[in-house]
Amino acid sequence: MKSIKTLYKIGFGPSSSHTMGPSFAAATFLSLYPQADFIQATLFGSLSKTGKGHGTDRAISETLKNVKHQIIFDYETETTVHPNTIEFIAFQNNLELGRKFYYSIGGGEIKSDDAVSHAESQVYPHNKFSDIADFCKAQNIRLSDYVFENEGPDIKQYLLTVWKTMQNAINEGLSKSGTLPGGLSVERKAQFLFNQKHIDESPQTRENRLVCSYAFAVSEQNADCGVIVTAPTCGSCGVLPAVLKYMQDKNRFTDDDMIRGLAVAGLVGNVVATNASISGAECGCQAEVGTACSMAAAALGELFEMGIDQIEYAAEVAMEHHLGLTCDPVCGLVQIPCIERNAVAAMRAINALSLANFLFASRKVSFDVVVETMYQTGKDLSHLYRETSEGGLAKLYTNKS
Repeated sequence: MKSIKTLYKIGFGPSSSHTMGPSFAAATFLSLYPQADFIQATLFGSLSKTGKGHGTDRAISETLKNVKHQIIFDYETETTVHPNTIEFIAFQNNLELGRKFYYSIGGGEIKSDDAVSHAESQVYPHNKFSDIADFCKAQNIRLSDYVFENEGPDIKQYLLTVWKTMQNAINEGLSKSGTLPGGLSVERKAQFLFNQKHIDESPQTRENRLVCSYAFAVSEQNADCGVIVTAPTCGSCGVLPAVLKYMQDKNRFTDDDMIRGLAVAGLVGNVVATNASISGAECGCQAEVGTACSMAAAALGELFEMGIDQIEYAAEVAMEHHLGLTCDPVCGLVQIPCIERNAVAAMRAINALSLANFLFASRKVSFDVVVETMYQTGKDLSHLYRETSEGGLAKLYTNKS
């Protein structure tokens, strides 16, 4: 598996697959042909069908701003490698210099049609959670220790930066009100949720309100093109920060504790990205929010010093109950149902932790099996429900509904 740094990317929203990835692809292609005086970019599949809503054209144009360029939305040609496909062609004096296909595979990661061997960028010796768990048990180390040993000494500082960025996204989101851009007239709700205290509020209601307000805050920042951390994607960026922020405040966990939680969450997300997908265009929202929920549940397990089997069960429960979740963003925007969905998944992560605390010894399904199930389920989903905005809420929603 690759470094968890590839999973936790700091950047601008609203979409890792549709803005971060294409922007990186454009920059990479431009570096190959710096002499080009014109570049043509053609978007296929999900990138064409929801590219305008996600700002794909804007991201590419910003990257290519010093070169004359054209962006074409191809709605007809079928994609055979990945639903997020881009072709770049470079010209100089009307003569073609070269062309290349790139695939935005989720979480801001891209692959090209002549990509080097995946093995060259490996950081971890294991790909399956079961193999990681067996190794850690044999060495009598925690999952976070496994991450630190394989990533090297700089990973803790990197994760601290990730955590500070997540906190900043929460704080900025809570400080803002008003309407999100895009034309749906979606009102920011994080500040309202955070401030709606009640004199008779039960501890359970307070937990729900605060966790959801944090998730809304980050997701609204993402929708407003603010700075967030992919965890594992932009569209699912609110889940992990929400539960970590709430638990740190409630239980006085240190930043070192949070680094351990983030390490384990990143490891779980990496297992999914390696063996399945974190791309909504490939496997639906189960791949994005489902993975984020698993990451959050596993992080909580580490914070509370649960055993490896308990952490695995928490991650498995979190993923299992997102199986089949569709990706049907209204107007291609990361707003409806995405923002609210982050809050629901954050609370589900806490519920998964509670179940793992009691029931892990009787579990029947491994995390590896549920990851494989998620991938197969995603492949079986109709393309209408894989980030094309052609089915579900995206098809039936109107401003009057």
